[in-house]
Amino acid sequence: MTTKNAASILTSLSLRRGSAAAPGAPQRKRRWTRWVIGALVLAGIAAFVLAPRPVEVAAASVVSTTPSQQDALLTASGYVVAQRRAAVASKATGRLVELNVREGSEVKRGELIARIDSSDMRAAIAAAQAALAQARVGVAQADASALQAAAGVRQAQVELGNAEAELVRAQGLKDSGFTSPQALDAVQRRVDAARSALASAEAGVASAVAARNQAEAGVVLAQAQIKVQEVNLNNTEIRAPFDGVVLNKNANVGDMITPFSSASGTSGAVVTMADMTTLEVEADVSESKVALVKVDQPVEITLDAFPELRLRGSVSRIVPTVDRAKATVMTKVRFDQLDPRILPEMSAKVSLLARRPSDADLQAVLAVNPRALTQRGGKTVMLRITKDDSVEVIEVERLRQMGDMVELRSLPAMSGAMVADPAGPAGSSGGAANSTATGLAGGAASSAASGAAAANVGAMPSTSALESGDRVVLDADAKLQAGMKVKIAAPGGGK
Repeated sequence: MTTKNAASILTSLSLRRGSAAAPGAPQRKRRWTRWVIGALVLAGIAAFVLAPRPVEVAAASVVSTTPSQQDALLTASGYVVAQRRAAVASKATGRLVELNVREGSEVKRGELIARIDSSDMRAAIAAAQAALAQARVGVAQADASALQAAAGVRQAQVELGNAEAELVRAQGLKDSGFTSPQALDAVQRRVDAARSALASAEAGVASAVAARNQAEAGVVLAQAQIKVQEVNLNNTEIRAPFDGVVLNKNANVGDMITPFSSASGTSGAVVTMADMTTLEVEADVSESKVALVKVDQPVEITLDAFPELRLRGSVSRIVPTVDRAKATVMTKVRFDQLDPRILPEMSAKVSLLARRPSDADLQAVLAVNPRALTQRGGKTVMLRITKDDSVEVIEVERLRQMGDMVELRSLPAMSGAMVADPAGPAGSSGGAANSTATGLAGGAASSAASGAAAANVGAMPSTSALESGDRVVLDADAKLQAGMKVKIAAPGGGK
C-alpha cells in the first residue's frame, strides 16, 4: 500500500465537523438530563416524606411478683444483719505471728484464730516459776529453823527442870544446916538462867514459825504471779467467742495488735465474725404506718441479690424509738427458714402481710399494668417493644387481679394473619404513594410505601416467651401494628 492510498483512506474515515450531528441534538440531550435529575429528586423527597416515622407511645415493664402481694399491708426496705456479731481482738499488745483463718472461714467456739508474739510472757512465767522455787526453799529453811527452835525449847525445859530440882535440894540442905547461903544463891541463879533460856528458846520457836509463814506467803505470791503470767499468755491467743463465720480479716501476720488501736500502723480487731444463724432483716418502716406493724406478723422477704427467691418471715420486734431524721421506726424481721445464700448486709425488701402466705402464694408470676392489654382479633395481646424499638405482638392469657397489676401468662405465638390490618396506616400509605408522582418518581414512592405495608402486614409476632423486665406499650392504638417503630414518651408525655 502506497503512502498516497493510506492518506486517502484516513481522510475517508475522519469525521467532518458540523456535518454528522442532526440539528437540535444537544438541546434534546440537555432536556433529558434535567428530567432524570428532577425525577430522582422527586423520588428522594417522596421516599423521605412517606418513610414510616416512630410512633410515640407510653410504656411500662413486665414485673415478677407473687400472689401474696395482694395481701400486703405495707412494704419497707432494709438490710440483712447478724444479731450476733463481734470484732474479735486481743487483750494483749504485740506483733501478730500466726493467723489461721481468712474471709469465709467457719470457726467453732474456742477455736484458735490467731496468736500474738508471747516470748515476753513466757519469760515472765519462767521468772515467776523461779521465784516460786525460791519461796519453797525459804519454806523448807523456815521449817528447819522451827525444828531447831523446838529442840532448843525442849533442852531449855530440861535444864530448867534440873535447876529447879537442884534448888529444892539446896533449900533442904540449908534448912538442915548442911550448906551455906552462898551455895543456895548459886542454885537459884542457875534456875533463873534456865528460865531465861527457856523463854529465849520459845521466842526462837515463834520467830521460826513467823519465818515459815512468810516463806509460805512467798510461795503463794509466786504462784499468783505464775497465774497472772499464764493469763497474759492466754491473752496472746485469740479464740472464737462463738460458732460463726469470719466476715472480715482486719490484720495480717506481722502487724502490731493493740487492744485500743489509735496509733498509726496498728490494728485493734484481728477479724470480724458473725453467727449466721442469727440473721435478721432490719427494715425502716414509716412512722405514719407503724400502727400496721405487730409482733409475729407474717412477712414476705425479697433479696435484691436473688429477686426470684421469696422467703417467709415474721416480725421479731419493734425497736421502741423513732429515727427523727428519717421519721422511721426500725422493725426487725426474722427468717422462718434461713437460706445458705443469705449474707449479712444484703439489701432486702419486706412486705408485711395480712395473712400467712402458702407455698403457692410465694411462687413468682408475671404481672403488668392492665393498660398494656388490648384486644386483637378477639384475643388478648400485648405489644412488646424490642431492643431495636420495633413492636412485636404477644398473645397472653389474663389471670387474676393483683392490686393495681394483673397476672398474665404468655401463649404460643399467633399467626401473622391475625396481626395484619389491611385498613391500617400501611394501606393508606400505599395509596398516597401511588398518587404522589408519575413516571420514575411515582414508581419509587410506590415501592417505598409498598415496602412499609409489607413490613406491617407480613411481620410475624414474637416467638420468645414473655419475661420480667420486658417493655410493653400502654393504651396501644389499633393502628399500631407489628414491625412498626416506636419511641417511648417521656413520663407524662405519653398517651
